Amino acid sequence: MKRPSHLVILAMIFAFCSCSADKKPFTLTSPDGSIVVTIHNEESITYSIQKDSNQVLEKSSLGLSFENSADFDQLSWESISEQQEVQSYYNLIHGKRIKNNYLANQAILSLKGQNDHKVNIIFQLSNDGLAFQYEILGDTGKVYKIDNELTTFNFQDSARAWLQPMAVAKSGWNRTNPSYEENYFVDIPVGQATPTDAGWVYPALFKTENDWVMVTESGLGRNYCGTRLEQNAPNGEYKVGFPPMEEGIMDGPVNPESTLPWKTPWRVITIGPLETIAESNLGNALAAPPIDMDESVVKPGLASWSWALLKDESIKYDIQKEFIDYAADMGWSYCLVDVNWDTTIGYDKIEELSDYAQSKDVGLILWYNSAGDWNDVTYHPKDKFLTAESRAEEFSRLQEMGIKGIKVDFFGGDGQSVINYYHDIMTDAAEYGLHLNFHGATLPRGWHRTYPNLMTMESIKGFEFITFEQGNADLAPEHCAIIPFTRNAFDPMDFTPMSLTTIPNIERRSSPAFELALPVLFLSGIQHIAETPGGMEQVPDYVKNYLKDIPVAWDETQFIDGFPGKYVVLARRKGSTWHVVGINATDDVVENIYDLSFLESSSGTYISDGDDSGFSYMDVTLGSDEMKIKMEPKGGFVMKF
Repeated sequence: MKRPSHLVILAMIFAFCSCSADKKPFTLTSPDGSIVVTIHNEESITYSIQKDSNQVLEKSSLGLSFENSADFDQLSWESISEQQEVQSYYNLIHGKRIKNNYLANQAILSLKGQNDHKVNIIFQLSNDGLAFQYEILGDTGKVYKIDNELTTFNFQDSARAWLQPMAVAKSGWNRTNPSYEENYFVDIPVGQATPTDAGWVYPALFKTENDWVMVTESGLGRNYCGTRLEQNAPNGEYKVGFPPMEEGIMDGPVNPESTLPWKTPWRVITIGPLETIAESNLGNALAAPPIDMDESVVKPGLASWSWALLKDESIKYDIQKEFIDYAADMGWSYCLVDVNWDTTIGYDKIEELSDYAQSKDVGLILWYNSAGDWNDVTYHPKDKFLTAESRAEEFSRLQEMGIKGIKVDFFGGDGQSVINYYHDIMTDAAEYGLHLNFHGATLPRGWHRTYPNLMTMESIKGFEFITFEQGNADLAPEHCAIIPFTRNAFDPMDFTPMSLTTIPNIERRSSPAFELALPVLFLSGIQHIAETPGGMEQVPDYVKNYLKDIPVAWDETQFIDGFPGKYVVLARRKGSTWHVVGINATDDVVENIYDLSFLESSSGTYISDGDDSGFSYMDVTLGSDEMKIKMEPKGGFVMKF
């Protein structure tokens, strides 16, 4: 067994001191009895987790450090509530499962401070993991500031990790970092430090001797910053970290500050086999309920997009009209018009395009630069959303033009002031019925439940990076096989998938069938497809027909097989139709027999790697509940039943 690092213990004694005479630990059990969380009342207050009697987390720290506030010095254990059941039913407009039931057992630890101030730690333990948040109570007139969160996740030395490093603030192209766009460190020992002091991003995936564990946060409101895991994790103990001072905007706060009462985001620890990681909706269950808006205007779907392969020169009236026709021919709902449209096309001609698109039952989405002074990007339109007045003016104009959504790019980090800016845009766009897509952005953290008009966010090293450098293309198959267990496990992700033919100046490492699987494998409320009209003309009709009928709002998701960075096989259901897809990121053939007894039909179609077109097709009939599936190296397949 390991002990928490010495420095963390010292800070914990200061923040959450255990001064109770009753030193008996408290245990919280999941509804099915498989997971047990123990809250230890010793020199400091810690928690540990077991699943099926196996250690998941060793004693891990709890605590908040307040700036210049004696009200919360030497917090002491006051009481802990009896375990009680909490349950909620909620719907999502898009994602891996539309109808959801969250069931957990809850206990609330109350810590007493000075002058009737109190900190509660709310623990909720479901069958798929633990969530906890801090609730700060007391004087409602004063602004309190948190300068450090002492929460840790303490893994045994033998655990392994799949982690994405955070980019250094204001580094990279035109000072646009961090944007959650780095390659993953794959199957590394816990405790390995990040290359810089920026830390690791969420979701962070770990493998203990018996379980998989995914750590993230959810329910990030206006009064907290987005956090990450710190650079160093001595002996496998990862600590929650705050962004640096460079990650604030408009002279607003970086570290959390608020009046009371005040709740922090949820710390979320999903626990179980890979099946649990791939199927859980725990992060969404803990997000704030939907705001009051007209949800009938929110329509998930697929979109055509010229910029992915054709770049800036494609943002012209005639080319965008061609991509509108392409979307209409494919039965897709949207067409995204990217950078500089305000000058290369202009508002008047965009309104013409919008009218034309609507006549084809296609909605237009327009790109914007979020920009204040936090980056040096010259792409435009920019500075349209910096104030409530400018947002109202622009959103009203777009609504009158019949524009259906906006893509807003290049944000300034994870400071509280930036998080506030996201909330401002989401709130105001909802009032005008505009769909939202954030790029160069932070992790959504359950926001698509709270703001139903938030369709997707990039927050990943997506397809555009494959078009930039061969090195990214070389890593893409492995990268794609990690994402369903990390970034895309809870939140929608605008990877902008699928190149079936060629990428200019790049040798694609994945097969056409691998690419064909991605729009189902990846979750996004609006799935922007990278392939062009010309490329689509080169593929067989059966591929084109398959792509005409891909949902993005699923009734059910089932994990079938896989391993992060190697291969993934999963199934998603819409109504009575199942899509079963797989990708193989390795250099070897993957061939297994799978139980498909959950399918509601024994007859379907199967597309995989094959002839000169890059594909093979056949009708399939299941003679039993099992089916042998073979994936070629860097290949894949799709089936539809």
